[in-house]
Amino acid sequence: MSYRIGRSEQGVLTFEPYKSHLLPLWRFKTPEIARESAQKIEGEFLRFEEGRDFVGCDMARKFLQMGMTRSTRYANRAGGRKYDSSGSLLPKSTDHPGAAAKLESARIFREAWERVKAREGYHELRKEWEAEKKRWEREGKPGLQAQEDGEGDAVSEEEASGQEEENKSSMPGSRRSSVRRRGGSEVKSEPSSKASASALKNDTGTSPDVLKSQDQDQPKGVKRRRVDKSAGIKAEEAKEEET
Repeated sequence: MSYRIGRSEQGVLTFEPYKSHLLPLWRFKTPEIARESAQKIEGEFLRFEEGRDFVGCDMARKFLQMGMTRSTRYANRAGGRKYDSSGSLLPKSTDHPGAAAKLESARIFREAWERVKAREGYHELRKEWEAEKKRWEREGKPGLQAQEDGEGDAVSEEEASGQEEENKSSMPGSRRSSVRRRGGSEVKSEPSSKASASALKNDTGTSPDVLKSQDQDQPKGVKRRRVDKSAGIKAEEAKEEET
């Protein structure tokens, strides 16, 4: 159970395979693009909810929230930059080109974000998942300790530039565990999240292949290499401005 709900959008660009599944749907350049993006991500949320996949629901919720916060940043400051090269806070601007459009994009994402996080099914799944996580930890199988704020792989330039290509990602669809040897002892990987067939359908209505979950236990005290996620986010936003 390595996933962490965290604060705000924490983990949205690091937790696989959900990140790769949802990232191509995330766009906010114009209100029209933002509306289509929010509808698709909200649709994925509902599919995950139907499949009783809390992690998928929460990741979709985080992408909607990130659409709101990133659009607001571009509405408040030209180019979306909050700090200058010295780290000083840049002044806000409301009359720069595109400010009104980004503000409307933020409103669209906010409405979708508020709808999904208020759903009763989402709260029920969260309670079930938190209870399961506690049982998992009591059994001596703690989740990954590396998914702290600012850790994990950033979105690469290649991923950002391929955003408009057909989404071929898929979600874990069965609860499986594997046993592997490490240091003479057996270490079991955690079960993958449940996801129904309907939760795995893409926009064409066909079911993609089931991927193996990349979510596995790590030894205590071992942390992933810290990577600055800001570079990946900037690449993603730069693509928005170019298209």
